[in-house]
Formats: sequence, structure tokens, C-alpha cells
Amino acid sequence: MNNGLIIHPLSVGPLQVNCFLVACRKTRDAMVIDPGGEGDRILSLAKSEGFKISKVVNTHAHFDHIGANQQLVEATGAELMLHAADLPLLQNAREHAEIYGLTVASSPEPDRLLDQGDSFEVGEHSFKVLHVPGHSPGGICLLSDGHVFVGDVLFAGSIGRTDLPGGDFDTLVEGVRQHLLSLPDETIVHPGHGPDTTIGQERRMNPFVGDGVQGLSY
Repeated sequence: MNNGLIIHPLSVGPLQVNCFLVACRKTRDAMVIDPGGEGDRILSLAKSEGFKISKVVNTHAHFDHIGANQQLVEATGAELMLHAADLPLLQNAREHAEIYGLTVASSPEPDRLLDQGDSFEVGEHSFKVLHVPGHSPGGICLLSDGHVFVGDVLFAGSIGRTDLPGGDFDTLVEGVRQHLLSLPDETIVHPGHGPDTTIGQERRMNPFVGDGVQGLSY
């Protein structure tokens, strides 16, 4: 929680995606970021907290991050949002999951397409959209109140893999440096897998994008 922003992390689905239930303390308006699965669990937590889920946001559309889209949208009427460049991934998520021997429910089409510089509200809190491709073409991060939700763009001590269709290492590194490492050191980073970190920690220590990488300057 920070300045009235409530953040509940949940590790969901077979690949243990970090899903975040994020709400305004005052209004109880809420969104779900990356519901990779276990929709009943997400809905139960929202109900117990008295939250009204009005938005579901996919930081990107890899199958492990979108598995409960349909269940949440149908149960709550929430607006589904992601970047247009990841629409093909969303539409083909079931086929991608089958490659790994997994199954995932089809997702509804998005209600709103987000892009760099867009913003939206959750209760009294404004979230700014940062487009950081490279892990996927439409990867986005969501910034609000000293928190940034980064999906699979940046991890504690690492970055997202770039060997999947639409991935590009140089593009990802450039985007992380431009849009994320320019944020204040104390900004809390909530990644799509693994533990939280901070921008300052990653700037100092990350072996892919941090200060120790040759040729990096600010």
C-alpha cells in the first residue's frame, strides 16, 4: 500500500505468474494486472476486500498472463486492456500454450488498446502507460504512486527473455533504459515473475541494463 493504493500480489497458474489485484483504498475501485489463471481465487480476494474490479490489464499477451481474462471479464464486466501489438499473441494464446503441453482459456477481445503515454484511472489513482517492447511487441508497464508494474520486461537481476516470437534483445534493453531506469531509485518494481525490486537496485546491479554494462550512460 502507498498513499491509498492497495496492492495484493498473487502467484497464479502453472507458470506462477505474479498477478496483482490493485485497488484504491478510498473508492474500492480495482484492477487486475496479468490474471494468468485461478480466476476464482482472484475474485474471492476481491470480494473479501470489498473491491469492484473495473479493469483487467495485460502487460503482454503471452498465454501464462491471460488465462483468467475471460472468467474475470464475464464475472465483473471489467474493461479488458492491452497494447495493440500483442493482439496476435492474445488471439493465438491457446495454440502457444499447447506447444508447452498446457491449456489456457481463450480471451475476449480487448475493450481498449493502450499505448505509450496513455493513462487511465483506478479510483483516485492515475496509471501511466509505458510501452517497452522486446520481450513481446506490445509489452507495457504501468506506473503510479511510486510503483511500476513491469510484466516480463524487467526482473530482479535480469530482464525478460527475447527468444520468443516478436522478441528482440536490443529493443528490450533500450526500452528498459529509456523508460524504467529513468525513474526515481525508490520506485518499487513489481515484475511478472519472482520478487519485487527497486529501480535503484536494478540500475546498480542488473547485469543486462545496469550501470556496470559497458557503454551505458545517463
